[in-house]
Amino acid sequence: MNDQTFQMHDIRGVLIPISGGRLLLPNAAVAEVITLSTPEPIAGTPEWLLGRVSWRGWRVPLVAYSTLAGLPRPQSALNSRVTVLKVFGGNPRMPFLALVTQGFPRLTTISSDILVSTGNGEDLPDGVRQQVLVRDEEAIIPDLEAIERLVTEAIAAASAVEPVAD
Repeated sequence: MNDQTFQMHDIRGVLIPISGGRLLLPNAAVAEVITLSTPEPIAGTPEWLLGRVSWRGWRVPLVAYSTLAGLPRPQSALNSRVTVLKVFGGNPRMPFLALVTQGFPRLTTISSDILVSTGNGEDLPDGVRQQVLVRDEEAIIPDLEAIERLVTEAIAAASAVEPVAD
């Protein structure tokens, strides 16, 4: 085998600003960036699950990623946006998730020579797959599968709790 067999191919990625840091995702995972609107609340869900937002005929769960991962909370909502992501967990009722972000994503080309893992990969907060440096900028690779699972579990638990009639 030659050395090229094991080299990482360049991929298009996006650095997405969030309160307390940046997320790094493949460009293909981002469906759209939209204006933050007031979400429809889901009673009985954790603080990080803000509710659902309407997007192209879907009611998409809106996650405050910074809260979920234990990062600093946003100082201001003035530049808040919603980044709608494609998820691939196989739930046909939830093919998209939305994250509260700060500003617009920045396209970048990711290659093995500019991506450096930081930390040991242990004791990572909820929803974090890996912490990395991209051209000397710290970024978080979110664990979309874990976030999707947490959202599904939170919605299921909330719908299982029925209000008590007087």
